[in-house]
Amino acid sequence: MDAQERRLRVLDILKEGERVRGTELAKALGVSRQIIVGDVALLKAGGVPVISTPRGYYMKKEPRGYLRTLVCFHKRRRTAEELRLIISLGGMVHNVSVEHEIYGSITANLEIKNKNDVDDFIRRMKMKRAPLLSTISGGIHSHLIETKGEKEMDMVEEGLRKAGFLYEDRQVRL
Repeated sequence: MDAQERRLRVLDILKEGERVRGTELAKALGVSRQIIVGDVALLKAGGVPVISTPRGYYMKKEPRGYLRTLVCFHKRRRTAEELRLIISLGGMVHNVSVEHEIYGSITANLEIKNKNDVDDFIRRMKMKRAPLLSTISGGIHSHLIETKGEKEMDMVEEGLRKAGFLYEDRQVRL
């Protein structure tokens, strides 16, 4: 199989709709994970809506619900609490974004839909001893959150407010 055929096969696998890890694609296609990383980068550059997450690749689907970006603030130790709160109130966390003084906006896909996703994210962060993206912005970050409707989104926002996670509720000292 040549490179073009392999990329078409990757695309076919992703179109099946399930999230798939790079290592699984590599094994299925008899290449290294790094080759898959390159193939996915080329597919994305060609306009294919592939989403890369720490838990694998999948094809981007249009959101079906209500979307809102909420700006949050917390220390690392409260990350799991924040994510679990959003999930428990009916939200899905699509991404996390921070503002960097040189690069501007930096966004990472999370696609956290349930408690297992939260637990997996926290476990991977601890295992890799990886810093949170919000480390570079002093704990300030935003999440694109999806809920079924506006009422559910208002509940997520109010829950984050009551728990002290919303940045807009902080007093700014000049």
